[in-house]
Amino acid sequence: MSSTEQQIEQEIQDKGLNAPRLTPEYIDSKIKAIRYITGDKFDLAYCADDYKTCGSPQLTVCILSLENGFTVTGESACASPENFDRIIGQKIAYENAREKIWMLEGYLLKEKLHQESLNSKF
Repeated sequence: MSSTEQQIEQEIQDKGLNAPRLTPEYIDSKIKAIRYITGDKFDLAYCADDYKTCGSPQLTVCILSLENGFTVTGESACASPENFDRIIGQKIAYENAREKIWMLEGYLLKEKLHQESLNSKF
């Protein structure tokens, strides 16, 4: 959980906003496996003749497997190979993948609340 995310979560709690919502802990609970692929692990068969022009060595992909078997991915890449750092790339790719879980789970929660409101009318 990022420091910004922690600050927002604290503000929500301080204001007593307790209607159904997602929490960072809930999002984290959905993640069952984390895998990373970095540029040096990619199949480079798609690179034409010159490996150096592919640019993939500075790419990091994070694959998050969720508890229901669904997967989301996040990516990070640097423009200059000299700036590539495996750990920083993994952190950025992880946050990009995790952000997608918020979207998916937000949709599911909204759909559940919508269905409940429809059912309560009858």
